[in-house]
Amino acid sequence: KVQWTLIAVFVALFGWNQLQAAQGIDVKQAQTMQQQGTLLLDVRELSEYADVHAPNVTLIPLGELSARLNEIAPFKDKPIAVMCRSGKRSAKAVALLEAAGYSQVSNVSGGMNAWEDAGLEVVRGK
Repeated sequence: KVQWTLIAVFVALFGWNQLQAAQGIDVKQAQTMQQQGTLLLDVRELSEYADVHAPNVTLIPLGELSARLNEIAPFKDKPIAVMCRSGKRSAKAVALLEAAGYSQVSNVSGGMNAWEDAGLEVVRGK
């Protein structure tokens, strides 16, 4: 009972988007969201991306994200799902984007590792 009260208070204070970003979305949710027009943003390094990546993903490495926000400015008030290899760098990217005023940002839990483990389509060697 106390746990649900705390969750309700958290959602009320911080909003659903922040709760979703904190918890993350799973890869199948991310894939469905992408098919519905959500930007799928990969924040891994180019070498990792070249090995394997999700189809139709936008690559902006975490270290370049602040300087390249203009490239994703059309998504400032639209859903963005952020992924990396495992979910740690993408969590940092979510925080950066939220601080920059992006309002609908979610972390893809497990990142590319989980995407592959789920058997979702990937692009290799490009």
